[in-house]
Amino acid sequence: MKPPAFAYSAPTAVQEALTLLGGLGADGKVLAGGQSLIPMLNMRLAAPAHLVDINGLAGELGAIEVDDGGVRVGALARHAAVERSAEVARALPLLPQALRLVAHPVIRNRGTVVGSLAHADPSAELPAVLCLLDGSVELASVSGRRTVSAGDFFLGPLATAAGPGELVTSAWFPTPPAGTRTSFVEVTRRHGDYAICGVAIALTIDGDGTVTRARAAYVSVSDVPLVLDLADALVGHRPDEAALSAAGRLAAAAVHPDGDIHA
Repeated sequence: MKPPAFAYSAPTAVQEALTLLGGLGADGKVLAGGQSLIPMLNMRLAAPAHLVDINGLAGELGAIEVDDGGVRVGALARHAAVERSAEVARALPLLPQALRLVAHPVIRNRGTVVGSLAHADPSAELPAVLCLLDGSVELASVSGRRTVSAGDFFLGPLATAAGPGELVTSAWFPTPPAGTRTSFVEVTRRHGDYAICGVAIALTIDGDGTVTRARAAYVSVSDVPLVLDLADALVGHRPDEAALSAAGRLAAAAVHPDGDIHA
């Protein structure tokens, strides 16, 4: 399989990339990790007129910044770099928990966290993590910069609020409240496949073992990540079998999966 013909540019500065994208509008497509885009090109599922390769901008867009408030991931930070960061693991364990489930190591070595968000596949793990944490993305264009919350960014399958000429330059994953425990689990036909269903959960537990906050985000069940508040089942209770079973019933009543050829 071969991709359709396209023009190609490799800018050496962010402003140059923004100028290119601004001139191209809807005809331009950003190439970062390429782990989703290249297969789509080869299968003729996408046919952009012009690819703008931002891989030369790692000095400006490759940072992983961790502080007390959360983790900021630049547009060229690879999955593997974030997954293996000890600082990220200490500040936000949910990120490496989710990243270990993304495809296979060879894909994570090349693919980017922000690229996964910009691709907006409803079966992908990272959009669910961003939504569960009430994170945001920063977009830049020749007109300036703006920040869009996760809840407003994902519009549908492979559709986001990023407009023609805009580049997603970073993503912000806030640290949840103290005492929060997290996990990400999913069901797949084979390891590395897209999830038939996946769920990220964050439980905040106080000093006496009582749940004070409970949320879950699901993948592969709706057009965008589905975030549920499980407070009615869990808040004020210890996370024992009875409380967790109640949360499961609450979630089952709220989740209405789309059709799936595998399930």
